[in-house]
Amino acid sequence: MNNRDLLLEIGLEEMPARFVTDAMNQLSSKLTNWFMEKNISFDQVHSFSTPRRLAVLVTGVAEKQQDVDTEAKGPAKKIALDDNGEWTKAAIGFARGQGASVEDIYFKEINGVEYVHVRKFVKGLDTKDTLNELAQLIREMSFPKNMRWGNEDLKFVRPIKWVVTLFGNEIIPLTISTVTSDRKTWGHRFLGEQIELQNSSDYEKAMLSQYVIVDSLERKEAIVNQIKSLEFDNNWIVPIDEDLLEEVNNLVEYPTALFGKFEEEFLGLPEEVLITSMKEHQRYFPVKDQNGKLLPYFITIRNGDHKHIETVAKGNEKVLRARLSDADFFYKEDQKLKIDVLVKKLDSIVYHVELGSIGDKVRRVKELSVTLSSLVGLSDDELSKVERAAEICKFDLVTHMVYEFPELQGFMGERYAKLSGENDEVALAINEHYMPRHSEDTVPTSHTGAIVSIADKLDTIIGCFSIGLIPTGSQDPYALRRQAAGIVQILLDKNWDISLEVLLQTALEQFNQQQKGKRETNEVYEELLQFFKMRLKNILSDNMIRYDITEAVLGTNLGNISYFVNRAKVLEKEKETPSFKGAIESLSRVINISKKGTKLEINPSLFASEQEKELYEKYNQIASQVETATIKRDANEAFELLCSLQPYIDNYFDHTMVMAEDEVVKNNRLAQMVHLADIIKLFADTNAILVK
Repeated sequence: MNNRDLLLEIGLEEMPARFVTDAMNQLSSKLTNWFMEKNISFDQVHSFSTPRRLAVLVTGVAEKQQDVDTEAKGPAKKIALDDNGEWTKAAIGFARGQGASVEDIYFKEINGVEYVHVRKFVKGLDTKDTLNELAQLIREMSFPKNMRWGNEDLKFVRPIKWVVTLFGNEIIPLTISTVTSDRKTWGHRFLGEQIELQNSSDYEKAMLSQYVIVDSLERKEAIVNQIKSLEFDNNWIVPIDEDLLEEVNNLVEYPTALFGKFEEEFLGLPEEVLITSMKEHQRYFPVKDQNGKLLPYFITIRNGDHKHIETVAKGNEKVLRARLSDADFFYKEDQKLKIDVLVKKLDSIVYHVELGSIGDKVRRVKELSVTLSSLVGLSDDELSKVERAAEICKFDLVTHMVYEFPELQGFMGERYAKLSGENDEVALAINEHYMPRHSEDTVPTSHTGAIVSIADKLDTIIGCFSIGLIPTGSQDPYALRRQAAGIVQILLDKNWDISLEVLLQTALEQFNQQQKGKRETNEVYEELLQFFKMRLKNILSDNMIRYDITEAVLGTNLGNISYFVNRAKVLEKEKETPSFKGAIESLSRVINISKKGTKLEINPSLFASEQEKELYEKYNQIASQVETATIKRDANEAFELLCSLQPYIDNYFDHTMVMAEDEVVKNNRLAQMVHLADIIKLFADTNAILVK
């Protein structure tokens, strides 16, 4: 059978750069799945994208669907036949639905029950007769934001300008909105023209002739190679930010790298300001010398060729010069302002209509920071730094620089605080209290920064939960999941002796004293606890902890986060040892039966066997040791102590009937199980662990 290549290209108005790659992958995935569902064989799927087009080239597509010979299962025999052995309506309807008749029915036994079956043969269609379905596949694509244009009902990322659908050299007619597919496509907006593709396999070569590199990976490689060439020729170091590279790649169809320069006097600005101006606002790559010092040059990527490149460079220099002049002005003006005056301005900025101003938030963060400092045992000197850092942590939000460059919040606060004579650690904490800013970011290095960061993030999370702004599904507009994960990362890094439950209770209590939420405190606390448990679940998953062990430690008090993670790691390690199964089964047996009792005082005079006494003595011996190991956060020791209970527990159950007829004896035995279960659950709810 002959095979052909299929080309599908959707021409658009320029898409936002951040949408392009995902849209390309989505189209490729949809088309791949469609071919598989249709039983049409193919060799490979190649996906392409530029700001103006999404395309897929499927090579080696079969001319015809594969014939399908399957077995269809229908109703049970007792339903298919009536009392007289005649076919029922159910059997007749089933056969007709499969394109067969009752003469084709046969019975087949499944799990002791006979069912109606028929053989079903479906002859494959010619592939080209099915390809008109691709129009619906395109319509079903989804994007973060959609547009409607003209009087059309279609919602798409941007208006569709042309569609190419070629099966070999044959046009497959599709209609999307008001556009009908053809073999005509467009080259580069300024350097190319409209051309007709004669064959689908000509696509890449034909587009390159029109100054379009349709392969996004090839285009990205070209950008990197051109940057490296400029780097080598000028003895520069050009750090290539992957996010910036991805964005630039999706802004151009025919990349040409060039460099420009700016006045050396601008190097007096903080490096973060220069880099932000270049990367975030102009999509330029900053340039450094061999020692990592910023140089007065930049590299940018032109969407075009080398013609008039000097003019393009001058134009880019002019734009950057204007932006850096503004930044220089803002920087000098900001230094004339007093920090305490700026702090007072925060009262005039609404944080949230139900949570007050940013000034209100800062006061809550300051009070909570002081409380947290006490809980983790900071010194008086450290406490004074925390107080000051919390008090001024948001002042840079009302500076000219951060108003113009919001990405610089924290960075500018640190710089201005140092220039104003603030303590170095206080200044650093202004920057660090935003950390970690994202999943790849580091945690604060200083205790001051860590305390204020936790307080700020907790205030945001508790405030949102208290007024009902809780993340649902993929929706998390206030980034509460990221902030909760940040708190967990900091607690893990600092290893402070503080319980997560105490932290949440304390923060919630203080919040309600200053800013009463509209929901019940107990309800909010339970939701917060579950919210943080999900973040911890992710942490354990990242540490390759088995899901049942994760559930076992989550089923206890979370306590100290470092100890929580270590308990899971010990169980994960010990699960491979020969003794693990027996120990877990014995401990779980205690937890299971303890659910029937209450925590009464144990009366040893009611013991009727040596095994009861021995278990009681062993319990008394290790109970305080387990608690001490918990306080020391020694997970290995705690688990060893619990495992030492196994022979005593096994002996106990071999010779003791817990559910005795005498109610007093029964309750005493259950009470012993409850006390024992409590020290086991200091470590883990072993009942959740699966053992083989």
